[in-house]
Amino acid sequence: MRNTDIVPMVWLSCALAAIAGLLFGMDIGVISGALPFITDEFDISTAMEGWIVGSMMFGAAIGACGAGWVSKSLGRKKALLLAALLFFAGALIAVLAWNPSVLIIARIFLGLAVGVASFTAPLYLSEVAPERIRGTTISFYQLMVTVGILAAFVSNLAFSYIESWRWMFGVLMIPAGMLFVGVMMVPNSPRWLASQDRFGEAREVLTKLRSSKVEVDYEMKEIEQSIEEEDKNQGWALFFSNPNFRRSVMLGIGLQIVQQFTGMNVMMYFAPRIFEMSGFQGTEAQLWSTVVVGLVNVLATFIAIGFVDRLGRKPILYIGFTVMAAGMAVLSGILAIGPTTTFLQYTAMTALLVFVTGFAMSAGPLIWTLCAEIQPLRGRDFGIGCSTVANWVANMMIGTFFLTMLDALGGPVTFALLAIVNLAFIVFTLLLVPETKGISLERIERNLMRGKKLRDIGN
Repeated sequence: MRNTDIVPMVWLSCALAAIAGLLFGMDIGVISGALPFITDEFDISTAMEGWIVGSMMFGAAIGACGAGWVSKSLGRKKALLLAALLFFAGALIAVLAWNPSVLIIARIFLGLAVGVASFTAPLYLSEVAPERIRGTTISFYQLMVTVGILAAFVSNLAFSYIESWRWMFGVLMIPAGMLFVGVMMVPNSPRWLASQDRFGEAREVLTKLRSSKVEVDYEMKEIEQSIEEEDKNQGWALFFSNPNFRRSVMLGIGLQIVQQFTGMNVMMYFAPRIFEMSGFQGTEAQLWSTVVVGLVNVLATFIAIGFVDRLGRKPILYIGFTVMAAGMAVLSGILAIGPTTTFLQYTAMTALLVFVTGFAMSAGPLIWTLCAEIQPLRGRDFGIGCSTVANWVANMMIGTFFLTMLDALGGPVTFALLAIVNLAFIVFTLLLVPETKGISLERIERNLMRGKKLRDIGN
């Protein structure tokens, strides 16, 4: 079948669910512009800056823990609705915050929303999209994350002229409302409905999501076969009893740790500080530079969308990690020399943009894609929950302590370490990551449970 056979409801479902990615990205991006003004207003220390940044990831880790239960018990759709409400509440509390402690509480609420959304949205997309465009639709979710980051950077720049960090947070309430209304319009996941023994409803939803009865019949057969092969062990019980499931869970955790230790979110949280180190002086110049970073982040994500279901996951990851390592190595070298000339300043900026391109075209979207694909149906909520929690715990560690590490080691050493780490991730991909392009979730599950090597479960 051709992509033209994709029915409009699939694209609508994917687009509306991906608004969760928009909010995810805005929450990542807003703090970079707001933090300098928060620091000035409340006269806080570097350590407190780190905790304000890290508190969002703390909430996200908790949200991801609870998202598995919410998503499994209430369904993917209701989980996304809950995320929308939490986003709105967190943004409102941030707008009203009268001291750093209240702002941290607001960031925790926003983190809870991000944790639920970052767990549920890729899962929902993987379950409603046909296998031939599954990678593309989950990459579209990541595109919306990058659009959200860019939107936050532009908003930060606009409100910087009136020095209003509260309005920077306030704009989050708009897409939160859009997400709530939009998700009300889309169907639930047919795979979740089937897992609840609601096979009639699952088939009814599939008829809205697929272009032919043949396709519906084939997919229902695959889903039913997967459910028939289930045992009663799920979650922790399945994790302890089934070594093959343990392998997929640990791979998912490893993939998310890899994504965070590339260093990308550090660039998003502390972009103005990094541009200051590169010789760009003044808040306005630094925020304009972050807008350029956000724009490159968006544009480079189209590379993943265009090629993930053509070239496959692994070739794009190889290219991305190589590009990221090169960008960090050049940035480290320039900071060691000292960005004393305009040429060196813009070379440092270019190196950072190269790094962002490498991430946005590879590890950004593809890690979420792989984590949604490698888990078996009966353990998918648990497996994706574990990997999402790992993402946010690693994110919190980096976001909270990066400035302290930067002060202790200096820019050249810090970014050189990031270059080395990204090179190591090429080996990780080679040895452990499967190629899942064009393979049904049910076939991946069968290969996993038969004990195939992790890198071969997509064969």
